[in-house]
Amino acid sequence: MNPIAKHQSLTAASPLADAAPAGATGVITVDLATIANNWQALARRVPPARCGAVVKADAYGLGAARVIPALVKAGCSTFFIATPDEARLARSLAPKADIFALDGLAGDGGETFVALGVMPVLSTLDDVARWSVLATSRHANLPAAMHIDTGLNRLGLPARDVRRIAAEPGLLMPGIDVRLIMSHLASADNPADRKNRDQLLAFETLTALFPGVPRSLAASDGLMLGSQYHFDLVRPGYALYGGQASQSNPAPVLPAVSVSARVLAVHDVPPGETVGYSATWRATRPSRIATIAAGYADGIPRSASAPDGRPGGHVVIAGTLAPIVGRVSMDLITVDVTELPADAVRVGDFADLIGRGLSIEDAGYSAGTIGYEILTRLGQRFARVYIGDSQ
Repeated sequence: MNPIAKHQSLTAASPLADAAPAGATGVITVDLATIANNWQALARRVPPARCGAVVKADAYGLGAARVIPALVKAGCSTFFIATPDEARLARSLAPKADIFALDGLAGDGGETFVALGVMPVLSTLDDVARWSVLATSRHANLPAAMHIDTGLNRLGLPARDVRRIAAEPGLLMPGIDVRLIMSHLASADNPADRKNRDQLLAFETLTALFPGVPRSLAASDGLMLGSQYHFDLVRPGYALYGGQASQSNPAPVLPAVSVSARVLAVHDVPPGETVGYSATWRATRPSRIATIAAGYADGIPRSASAPDGRPGGHVVIAGTLAPIVGRVSMDLITVDVTELPADAVRVGDFADLIGRGLSIEDAGYSAGTIGYEILTRLGQRFARVYIGDSQ
């Protein structure tokens, strides 16, 4: 992605000054209709494969309690979560759905998953053994997914263990009903990376040992690599919320979240004066600085700070892209608005941190991180406004 221009005219001023809850210092707006439409657009792309939805980490920080019902209404019937607490919420909101727990049997999740009818994703022989013990103690077959490692080297059964299980399933997996075999791509955001093809071939080779078992390899970016990566089920997460990790192969989705915060003060800073903690930024000209009610407690990465000589994050204010200057602190950021008209920025106005010309990816890039982190770090102090909800 190209660096963001220092100052760039974008759109009209934010409308949130009229719509924000009284007293809100910041607003996170989540468009549930867009999330549902994004899921449907991805689902239309992958037949005959089915399309699930990854809603772990509180639906990537946007509120699983609101997002899951919107996806169920849109037609989604398969969800991926990570933890037992996430499983409880997902089951309460999607009582008929297939739900898979990506973190497997971490902690004491096994009993919870049995009670909820949630399928753990088994990634180690220890997971396999523990789920098998639960199954045999109940004299029942318990459903689960099996995660195999094809080159990410993070979670997943290595090839040698997969072959052992295939050779002796009655010995190593008694009582386990394998409903899905999955793996995860390491470089799906780069379609030109040969590792994608290598992992595809490894996945095809290992899953051939389990004929008839449904397979899943592709998440948000992987499903854009082509139909050979779709298998029986795709599992988008980031793309549902408007994320575009791959700039060369974008998904057919639209932004679904915006974040804005209030201007608390606008003040003049003479040349030679510094702004923010540790005096890391010094004005080289007469400057106007807007102080905005957002900081690292609200999910603005401290790495978006901009000391002298190094660019950092940006906001859109009065329709113009303007740079953060100095340190991001717990509650505040300071923005250079010198080049805006004198009356363009007023106390009480809203500055856009995500949206309206500043994408999730832009926010991540300028902070030296990724959009996934920007989304999932959004704090709880800002008011959350859900739109496009027919409930």
